[in-house]
Amino acid sequence: MDALSFLVITTDVRNCKKIVGSSISLLPYWLSIYLALFCFTQTKLAQAQEETIDEIVVTSTRSRRSFEEQPTRVEVLGSEEINEKSNMKPGDIRMLLNESTGIHVQQTSATSFNSSIRIQGLDGKYTQLLRDGMPLYGGFSGGLSLLQIAPLDLQQVEVIKGANSTLYGGGAIAGLVNLITKTPGTEPEQSFLLNATSADGIDASGFFSGRNGNVGTTLFASYNRSEAFDPAENKLSAIPEFERWTFNPRVILERENNELTLGISAMEEDRLGGNMNFIEGNNTEPAYFEDSATKRLSTQLDYIHRLKSGNELVLRNSISHFKRDLNVPGFLFSGTQLSSFSEAHLLGTRGRVDWVAGLNLWTEDFEQNKVAPGFEHDFNSHTLGAFVQGTLSIAQNWSLEGGLRMDHSSLYGSFMLPRVSLLYTPSSNTTLRIGGGLGYKKPTLFTEEAERHQFRGVLPLEPELLEAERSAGLNVDANRSLELRNGLSLNLNLLLFYTRVDDPLRLVPLNQDQLFYRQPDDYLDTRGTEINAVWNWDNFKLFLGYTHAEVKEHGARGTIDYPLVPQDRLNTVLVYEREDDLRIGLEAYYYSQQELNNGSRSRDYWIVGLMMEKMIGDDFSMFLNFENLMDTRQTRWGPLYTGSLSNPMFNDIYAPLDGFVVNGGIKLRL
Repeated sequence: MDALSFLVITTDVRNCKKIVGSSISLLPYWLSIYLALFCFTQTKLAQAQEETIDEIVVTSTRSRRSFEEQPTRVEVLGSEEINEKSNMKPGDIRMLLNESTGIHVQQTSATSFNSSIRIQGLDGKYTQLLRDGMPLYGGFSGGLSLLQIAPLDLQQVEVIKGANSTLYGGGAIAGLVNLITKTPGTEPEQSFLLNATSADGIDASGFFSGRNGNVGTTLFASYNRSEAFDPAENKLSAIPEFERWTFNPRVILERENNELTLGISAMEEDRLGGNMNFIEGNNTEPAYFEDSATKRLSTQLDYIHRLKSGNELVLRNSISHFKRDLNVPGFLFSGTQLSSFSEAHLLGTRGRVDWVAGLNLWTEDFEQNKVAPGFEHDFNSHTLGAFVQGTLSIAQNWSLEGGLRMDHSSLYGSFMLPRVSLLYTPSSNTTLRIGGGLGYKKPTLFTEEAERHQFRGVLPLEPELLEAERSAGLNVDANRSLELRNGLSLNLNLLLFYTRVDDPLRLVPLNQDQLFYRQPDDYLDTRGTEINAVWNWDNFKLFLGYTHAEVKEHGARGTIDYPLVPQDRLNTVLVYEREDDLRIGLEAYYYSQQELNNGSRSRDYWIVGLMMEKMIGDDFSMFLNFENLMDTRQTRWGPLYTGSLSNPMFNDIYAPLDGFVVNGGIKLRL
């Protein structure tokens, strides 16, 4: 039985017993479990009542349809989830994303904490990170972006997995993450958060929003600092010493049929990791260190004009200036990235069709400082794109979404990117989706592999010898939600995915001291499934998430496992919550063995955490979080590096390095 047939046939209650009895033994165990649960919920349909949920507004698809009517599968992390994770990591969004099914945050530096997002096992370069629909965090800043975004001003996070090239360009091969910031409401808001950790970290954030007539304003500011932390006592920092300031003001001007948003984002950070004696200023011998100083200044403009026809004209622009000095013993990599994004699109409805069409332009200019002969990395590129997308209700229970994009790159030519999604809604509590599309990724110097080497010895890209990576992907998912007896509600979701990337770019050694980018493999592919189940009963919520991802490289060496991808991951979260009073959460996360670059395999491991928050009145709360209660650390199972402490050769990072950390603080909302 193929996957699509399985999804369609299980929508019929009469087939459940037949399928369970005759076919369940032929299915993988994870699919068998889902099938049994799915059929059980079908037998309850006749007596179930539709669950009342808050309205969810999705912006990433640019469709006027409700969340349930979107043919494109979108996962939304709302204010409740953001609030819970901000208690655990108030200074960045790593935990917010890492504890979502199908998303893995991969640490790329042993001493500075640099990290990237992996969706369905694919490298971070295949995921687009957006803020309010605009790309602000790519390129040179990519390895630090997750560490430099505090979550207090976020309203929700939208995740689209798989190719989503029509609206956001070819880089969204694995998917995209869109961070949606808060806007002024009818009532003013003043929120403050103070946090301290057992690893000598401090976080202080504040958010203000208000409205005076047609003028709305928001202001977000944060200060984050930490001392270097060495739980393994191996004289290397698992958490670096850092200090960061962030300042984001915005103004929203509203007039009849017009809305203009202007914003500025400023961030400055100094980050120092490596030898603890060196960091503390006590070292008198040669020592390893990684010193990173970054400055980011970006502007955002969003203008909406509502036409008499009911259509909307939207103009967007962002300009980002990012400077980074990365200093390691005997080597300095320093440069400035100036990038911009401009877009104009028209959004409308005609009959049963919602449509959007537009143009956008990306520019990127990188200028390297203090260039060594033979390692000149300066480049300038631009990409012009045109796109159109339509969503059509083709029958009472069927919706079709199709899109086409044409991109032209100044360095790598033209690309045609079609995408299609189909939604079938057999009942108000059941949805089935299938979708797929093409994508591409231009070769870039700024990859996880280059970050691991701090760009040392990396030769310049040779566009005449390289070509863009091209991809094709397919997703199939089924969702079932209903209320059972005694206030128990259940939501089940199954996602099957496949993505293939042709001519993947790799950083390969030329000699002992130099590396260069080539495309040695025929293709890279990832296939697998995600299963999510959420139970709600009274004051309890139980979440179970399972990810199975098989990522393979195919080439002259045959078919081999892609390194640093846990094939199986399990997320379990049990939350007890009395509204406006008390919240207690117990979490457990399992990671299976991972293929390492030296040909060996890592061990599997669990991470367990406990979170508590007590609300006092409507405006004040205290929180306490015990992260990694079992002190799961890679350094407990073997050495982190080979060679000497002054010139270490770091092993692959497949597990946490910081171990057990306690943090707690207060939140105030006026």
